[in-house]
Amino acid sequence: MNANRHQLGQQGENSAASFLISRGYKIIEKNFRTAAGEIDIIAQDKNTLVFVEVKARQSLEYGFPEEAVTQSKIATITRVGEYYSKLHPEFPQALRIDVLALGPKDETGHWRIKLFKNIHQNL
Repeated sequence: MNANRHQLGQQGENSAASFLISRGYKIIEKNFRTAAGEIDIIAQDKNTLVFVEVKARQSLEYGFPEEAVTQSKIATITRVGEYYSKLHPEFPQALRIDVLALGPKDETGHWRIKLFKNIHQNL
């Protein structure tokens, strides 16, 4: 990943975490990695453990950021999320996947932010 994409990703994840906190989520962990894959943000929303995929875009040249979340990515998040839940039985057993889409920024430098809750009903 080049430096610009990495910086965009970091900015996006920081903005996403702030947004989620403002909506009442408690951030538990960022960038949880296993050999099977990664989860950008793990949070708790009331009595639910939430695995959040963050997608940020500087422009819409390649479509909306949420359109980049594939079925394969959802399957990976599901596997890694179930593994995380088993590692941490102290957290709620109700699980959910959310997608937080950021971008592009408007003329004032603020992200377009859209939260898609419970994108995978069968987790």
